[in-house]
Amino acid sequence: MVKRVALIVLDSVGIGFSADADEYGDRGANTLGHIADSAGLDIPNMHEMGLGNIAPLYGLPPMGTTSAAYGKAKEVSKGKDTTTGHWEIAGQILAEPFPTYPNGFPADIMEAFEKATGKGTIGNKVASGTAIINELGDEHVASGKLIIYTSADSVFQIAAHEEVVPLEDLYKYCKIAREQLNVGRVIARPFVGSNGNYERTSNRHDYSLEPSDNMLTRIVAAGKDSIGVGKIFDIYAGKGFTEHTYTKSNAEGIDKTIEFLKQDNEGLIFTNLVDFDMLFGHRRDLIGYRDALEYFDQRLPEITAAMNDDDLLIITADHGNDPIFKGTDHTREHIPILIYGKKVKPVNIGFRSSFADIGTTIEDVLLGETTANGSFASMIL
Repeated sequence: MVKRVALIVLDSVGIGFSADADEYGDRGANTLGHIADSAGLDIPNMHEMGLGNIAPLYGLPPMGTTSAAYGKAKEVSKGKDTTTGHWEIAGQILAEPFPTYPNGFPADIMEAFEKATGKGTIGNKVASGTAIINELGDEHVASGKLIIYTSADSVFQIAAHEEVVPLEDLYKYCKIAREQLNVGRVIARPFVGSNGNYERTSNRHDYSLEPSDNMLTRIVAAGKDSIGVGKIFDIYAGKGFTEHTYTKSNAEGIDKTIEFLKQDNEGLIFTNLVDFDMLFGHRRDLIGYRDALEYFDQRLPEITAAMNDDDLLIITADHGNDPIFKGTDHTREHIPILIYGKKVKPVNIGFRSSFADIGTTIEDVLLGETTANGSFASMIL
């Protein structure tokens, strides 16, 4: 019944703190709820699909009849980062979280990295990426030393000025760190500017650990297309894709998704729209976050218009990043699920026990089989 699935992850668009949020210091977080409460949300297309039916959202009352199936899911894996959330969507549950370094990286790690790269380092602490480049950018430009920082997530981030450290060299240093470390992601964070006035560029690159076999590898093994749009390819370390394209913004990610929908492919188109998280959640930019949600909603009819009658569109998230919550880190939240298509019954799929139900459902509809319980395919088709 279904030839193709377009899975779009609105990075960090959570819909309310989870039952175990206390373990992460996140009780009270609610990304979508607080944006609606504090700034209002004009998102008629997602509202019509049933977003307001999933959880109470100011200005988005429940619809009597929706245009899509809807529900939400909780995270089983330990952690609240991008890699953990995406891996669980594809069916890989992490019993132990990736290591984090709230006090910076130990001396032995830094010494091994400096020896392997031949580069000195500065920073080595938990920091906001936009703040630390302005704090240490002048010193970096003068010395050539790499800026190293982390966050509440399992990340080793390397920031360097593009005119001081060429991108190819920065990416090489990240690959070295990837080989040495067990963190979830090593991230290249290039920037430009001068005299304490620096800004990051779109040449970010993520280096993830390699996942186990999952939804993506099984789709490819079945001879179907698995197309990555945005940083999806990096999140899964390139494993389980037949094609991919990087993007530099939500707008480009939407454009590329529509392009692939208009092509003759069969299988999965998997898109991550990172601006919600990177530009607005971490920076606690309430208005920017709201505007990005409204922009996506405005573009949503273009996405659905490019779909064929035997396509499914699934819109979801990977964690939260409440722009009015404390700190600048991800928040442990449930994720919304909207499922649209000509063949979809507009039903409530309920509160799913794992993000993995999304991947299990995709395998069910594309391959006619699943490797685990949790598919909601029979409810929506």
